[in-house]
Amino acid sequence: MKEGIHPNYRDVCFVDLSNGFKFVTRSCANTKEMIDMEDGRKLPLFKLDTSSESHPFYTGTQKSVDSMGGRVEKFRNRFGRTTAK
Repeated sequence: MKEGIHPNYRDVCFVDLSNGFKFVTRSCANTKEMIDMEDGRKLPLFKLDTSSESHPFYTGTQKSVDSMGGRVEKFRNRFGRTTAK
């Protein structure tokens, strides 16, 4: 392989800032901070706003647009199909 043309591919610790969830994977992400892991390794640290542990889609707290209904659907549910006398 040629020297100097490949990115720095290494183990990186990703931390979810919303709940403190950590996971280690290989990445080329540029980092400026380091973290000491429980196993004694010192890894580059990449901070995330959300991960699969905190994102509403993956945690099951996301509301579906289909089940919420729109303005027309709300009107029909409220005033729909009254019987004529």
